[in-house]
Amino acid sequence: MTVGQWSSYSMTGGKADGAKLRLAIVGQERRGDSTLYWLEISGNGGPSGKGGILQLLVPGFGVDATAIRGMIVKTEGQPAMKMPDQMVSMMGQNMGQNNEAVDVARRCASAQVVGWESVAVPAGSVRALHLKNVDGGEAWVARDVPFGIVKAHPKDGGEMVLTGHGMDAKSSITEKPQEMPGMMMPKP
Repeated sequence: MTVGQWSSYSMTGGKADGAKLRLAIVGQERRGDSTLYWLEISGNGGPSGKGGILQLLVPGFGVDATAIRGMIVKTEGQPAMKMPDQMVSMMGQNMGQNNEAVDVARRCASAQVVGWESVAVPAGSVRALHLKNVDGGEAWVARDVPFGIVKAHPKDGGEMVLTGHGMDAKSSITEKPQEMPGMMMPKP
């Protein structure tokens, strides 16, 4: 992972019809012996029509949600909020389950290889490895594309296609995130 890398996608059909998605690495932090990266997932449109930005501090892309070490959330019209560490660890159990791009990355590990193909997407023609998953989903992935995903057909019948990519990403959150008040933890 490299700070500045980004890929953008559009979705058609399925439960995310009309949605736009951008994945980017917008920063990094050292914690102990580890380098962690700020993964920004931003999107808008789709059936809900709502947009927002989620930044996750993670050791890599497509990792288990329990590996999330920090979280900043910004929804349309609201200030950016930094989640307290204890809330991040509790929320980690549910994070990433509804994110198409993260879902595709996780499934690639158990997918069957179909072969190399030239894939035409709005970002151009890309030589990509075609994979099929046991659940009927398909993905085309390429090492030269940040986050690897060129095109995907999830099992819900939709399609996700690469619309652009580059190495100049900056955070979409321009204000200093507010600290979200901590949760009251029950005493033992």
